This record gives sequence, C-alpha cells and structure tokens, in this order.
Amino acid sequence: MKWEPEIPRWKQVYAVMSERVVDGTYPPGERLPSAMAICDEFGISQVTAKRVLTELRQAGLAYMEPGIGTFASPLPEAPNS
Repeated sequence: MKWEPEIPRWKQVYAVMSERVVDGTYPPGERLPSAMAICDEFGISQVTAKRVLTELRQAGLAYMEPGIGTFASPLPEAPNS
C-alpha cells in the first residue's frame, strides 16, 4: 500500500477495510481479519490495527463477538427511488 504521509495510517487502512465491507469483499456475517492479520497485510502496528477494528465497529460496519472475533455487519438497504 502506498501511504499518504499527511493522513494517519489508521484512517488509510480504515478506508480500505470499510470499502471491503461495503463492496461485499467481506459479506455480512463474515469474520474480518484479526488485528494481527491486518498488521501483516498493511505493515502497521497492532495498536493501529486495533484502532481500525474499533472504528469499523463504531461506524456500524462491524460487530464483535467476544472471544470469537469481529464480523462484517449487514448494511442497511438502499431506499427505493
């Protein structure tokens, strides 16, 4: 990944991970990569990876099952126009 120096890394990784939830790469109910797997994929610290997972949960894009992991949340249906 090419890093933008003026944007915090957690925000850049969050943007990638949230896009994967929205575009269905991680379908609803699928377990997201662990903090360690995110560290390995993006070359970031575990603290940064945990921040990304926390932000995904706070945004409603993921939920945690204690002792199991973090999972992609079902996305709201788009209103019919």
